[in-house]
Amino acid sequence: MIFTKVPPIYLVIVSTVGAIFMGTLALIVRSRAAKKPVTPLKIILPPLFMSTGALMFFFKEFRVPPLQIVEALLVGMLFSILLIRTTKLEVKNEAIYVQRSKAFLFILLGLLIVRLIGKLVLSSTIDVGELGGMFWILAFGMIVPWRIGMLVKFHKLQKEKSVHLSQ
Repeated sequence: MIFTKVPPIYLVIVSTVGAIFMGTLALIVRSRAAKKPVTPLKIILPPLFMSTGALMFFFKEFRVPPLQIVEALLVGMLFSILLIRTTKLEVKNEAIYVQRSKAFLFILLGLLIVRLIGKLVLSSTIDVGELGGMFWILAFGMIVPWRIGMLVKFHKLQKEKSVHLSQ
């Protein structure tokens, strides 16, 4: 397999550059999305698209031991609390929008920095492929509860909006 032939330091560098690129892309997409109304489909699709990343676990280089799966999921769920609490929805012009938040920028940058430092520190003791699997599990464990929280907030706000309009 290619992962065993490439020196681990190159894999760490490439995955770090990839993480920075994806983090920047997430900031751009998120800032553009704030200009358009949110819908249940727009809330649900990102975790569904991300779930295709689980296909990496078909390759043994990315497989993660059960205890590390639990650890990564728990850390992701803890991080999701920040995102759930700072994601606010508002009604504008009869539609529901995500409020712009400077906190999101700092949270995303903070998570990116924690991920990069964690990768650099852990890559000396944990195989790079396994580490990639752990970070995917962590990210998935963060995005799913966050999006569920957004969906709950959306439906609550939609219900309040419809009650307000019927009065």
